Amino acid sequence: MSRPVIGISTYVEPARFTVWELPAALLPYTYVERVARAGGQPVLLPPAGDPAALVPRLDGLILTGGGDVDPGRYGEAPHPASAYVRKFRDTAEFAVVAAALEAQIPFLGICRGLQVLNVALGGSLHQHLPDVTGHTGHCPAPGEFGRLPVRPVPGSTIAKLLGAGPVAVPHYHHQAADRLGAGLTVTATAADGTIEAVELGSHPFALAVQWHAEAADDPALFEALVAAC
Repeated sequence: MSRPVIGISTYVEPARFTVWELPAALLPYTYVERVARAGGQPVLLPPAGDPAALVPRLDGLILTGGGDVDPGRYGEAPHPASAYVRKFRDTAEFAVVAAALEAQIPFLGICRGLQVLNVALGGSLHQHLPDVTGHTGHCPAPGEFGRLPVRPVPGSTIAKLLGAGPVAVPHYHHQAADRLGAGLTVTATAADGTIEAVELGSHPFALAVQWHAEAADDPALFEALVAAC
């Protein structure tokens, strides 16, 4: 059997490699490894040109982590802690997710990917979680994952894949879903009430997690995505 083709969105950020320091379309390699080990063929989708036009050629889609979504997309002014907003990436990824949902291809959102999905469906975000939760456990320090447990909702796809919980997972987010987008259901939360996973019931396989599944020990989400493809 040929491997299902999984499109993975990329960052565009300054990067240093070999003798160069240049803007680069890039992605933590753990995403690529997870997809390949699960049996998929990873294909990177930089936010340039018209990546949404490629959706009919894909068997599945992953929207990855990254900077904050432009709060203007959900009708709010930027919080002082808002960072790394890339409006060109928003434009590309909102078009990609709309095409993927219309085509009903399997979809996995990770961190920013959950936020893009939620806002694309009419939801909003908490722009700075410490203002809501009173702690920084979801993003303890630059470049350092938090290790907070999440509790899947019984009967959800997340619960079937990860167990009833609580499950300790790597977090690196200072934002999270606030008002839910149309059709989304909360399927995991942290102890402080933060929404940590959502699923779209009208879609054959569309789920998103706020934690960094690519950095977790359990590859179940990637395996489920590839199996759904």
